[in-house]
Amino acid sequence: MTDDKTRSIDAAALKGLAHPSRLRLLELLERHGEATATQLAALTGENTGATSYHLRQLERYGFIEDVPGRGRGKERWWRAGSFSMDGDRFRRDPDTAQAAEMVLAQVVRQRGAELTRWLEESRTTPRAWIEASVTSSSGMRLTRQELADLVGEVSAVLDIYRKRARDRPGDTPDTAQVVVHFDALPFGVGEADPDGADAGRTGSGGPDSGEADQPG
Repeated sequence: MTDDKTRSIDAAALKGLAHPSRLRLLELLERHGEATATQLAALTGENTGATSYHLRQLERYGFIEDVPGRGRGKERWWRAGSFSMDGDRFRRDPDTAQAAEMVLAQVVRQRGAELTRWLEESRTTPRAWIEASVTSSSGMRLTRQELADLVGEVSAVLDIYRKRARDRPGDTPDTAQVVVHFDALPFGVGEADPDGADAGRTGSGGPDSGEADQPG
């Protein structure tokens, strides 16, 4: 599995992911980059056999992939794959709701933990890296189409850099593992006819615009 296409996760894959050990392994690969089962087992405290099993399940469902050209003998290196999941649809389906809630709750916890970890590490991070990074929060009033356009354009840029990182033959001294979080979420939207002129305008939408961007 070495192509750059984003895989759409189905119900079977979602249920395959909804396991604490697999969520943890996927989190570690997203955070640290490429790793072997032995390295991941040392980080999680599980034995190598169990870790290898969960990694194979993650590969089976398209969440991770084998790193081509790396590893000797039976040694396999793994990295997180590129995938998308319709969490809302899964949450509304009784057959997948429990698994979806577990996975999405873990994603939220993981993001909070990563920001906390970064805040602690940033005290000793070189200034050049701090100036190159950003934490950003913005509020704006958008139509559904504008929101969809925003998501599409940002996702396209992320795909460019993701592919560039995957195609790079090796790291330079000025390379680090970077975690990018991107959320664009509507608030105060009701169940009105989505095609109506005032669809979703059921309450206060907050300020028309607001922005808070901070280096690092």
